[in-house]
Amino acid sequence: MIDPPRKEALDAVRKCKLAGIKPIMITGDHKITAAAIARELNIASEGDRVLTGAQLEQIDDRKLEEVVDKVSVYARVSPRHKLRIVKALKKLGHIVAMTGDGVNDAPAIKEADIGVAMGLTGTDVTKEASSMILRDDNFATIVAAVEEGRVIYNNIRKFIRYMLSCNIGEVLTMFVGTLIGLPLPLLPIQILWVNLVTDGLPAIALGLEPAEKDIMLRPPRGAKENIFSNGLWQLIVFRGALIGFSTLAVFASILNFTSNVHVARTAAFVTLVITQLIHVFECKSERKNIFEIPFFNNIPLILAVMCSLIMILGVVYVPLFQEVFKTVPLSLNDWILIGGFSALGPVISSFFRVNYKYIRR
Repeated sequence: MIDPPRKEALDAVRKCKLAGIKPIMITGDHKITAAAIARELNIASEGDRVLTGAQLEQIDDRKLEEVVDKVSVYARVSPRHKLRIVKALKKLGHIVAMTGDGVNDAPAIKEADIGVAMGLTGTDVTKEASSMILRDDNFATIVAAVEEGRVIYNNIRKFIRYMLSCNIGEVLTMFVGTLIGLPLPLLPIQILWVNLVTDGLPAIALGLEPAEKDIMLRPPRGAKENIFSNGLWQLIVFRGALIGFSTLAVFASILNFTSNVHVARTAAFVTLVITQLIHVFECKSERKNIFEIPFFNNIPLILAVMCSLIMILGVVYVPLFQEVFKTVPLSLNDWILIGGFSALGPVISSFFRVNYKYIRR
């Protein structure tokens, strides 16, 4: 007689190991049965130990902490043994998720960093003690939740990176321009339009970015890791400075060539928008530059960028909007200058990121 594991369980265990998550089997079954199932699922690796409840009774908590990292299977255990295992793993600095369904599992589930209760077979006490309830009692659902959580967290970082870089670029444009004695590079209504329209739509669409292909091949992030870790704040400041530099460079160049502040201000306004719309594609990935990322995997983002481009063209060339936003039509030479400085940011950013990766290796 055999109660075989679900077909999707093997794939779920494989994904866990690739993602740096160690699955541990804790069961009331016989040691030989538990070990056989664990090998079938690839939970038990070469050299991993199998401990029984009787063996756990013979060792104290300190000894358990010494061996717990080498154990993948626990057999013939009682609920209080589960609690000891959770505490030992946490003592070593691990983030522990514990599943269970019975009333006696509640203490271990409560002690774990993430308690997972069975929604179909779990008791009300267990569900109350848990952080998450599985509606289908399927281990693969936990792995899917881990993947979705990573996607959400990454998209939050992308959103923050985009918004702060753009805001830094705007602040530097106004501050440095005033500091070096230039006329006001942008009018308040123009800045308001950028923040409400250009920043908003692409930023929302960026939050819908699908999972990157290697999302489950990365190790878990540290428990004490903050949202700006792994060089994110350096990326934000560096790219924000490039946005500000490009905008000011266009403004100063056209002002120097034409002595027409209205044309220079309009060109700076357009440059700020274009550089931000280019930068939103850079924010699709923290590990790849703009020349390596897939462009067409997020259709809402493409539509948002196209919408913002149409609106900036309307502001520049529709007489009604020209009056409201104090803009003037731009010539072909103006657009060439805008395009050159707008492309400068991602080129410089990609160059420094490639060299940074090389140095880190």
